[in-house]
Amino acid sequence: MPHCRHCGTAITLGEPIGREATCESCGRDLRSCRQCRHFDPRYHNQCRETEADLVVDKDRPNFCEFFTLNPEPWTPTATGPDPKRQAIERLESLFKKGGPGLTPDRRADAKARLEDLFKKKPDPEPPDA
Repeated sequence: MPHCRHCGTAITLGEPIGREATCESCGRDLRSCRQCRHFDPRYHNQCRETEADLVVDKDRPNFCEFFTLNPEPWTPTATGPDPKRQAIERLESLFKKGGPGLTPDRRADAKARLEDLFKKKPDPEPPDA
């Protein structure tokens, strides 16, 4: 029995899966690349089907004619914390007052270096004729 690739809930709908079908538990789209048996991040375009058209957003419903629900057992991903959330937290910590490891001296130095980077350089003196 196929399972939702996001939450692991068993999918009770039969094939063919409609484009508007969603998971009963998490509400994610079922007719998406991530739910398909051909989805594989190691392949070109993340799809084992060589004749399939490129789909940019792998979590959104699409019209791929090769779509079939993935019959493999669901296993939760062991990637750890959400990488997107971690990146946002790191960026926010950089811009908070007194961010990680930034003493007032280092902040002033960093600001001065940034301003120097965008300063207009004076035009060179023309050579004397």
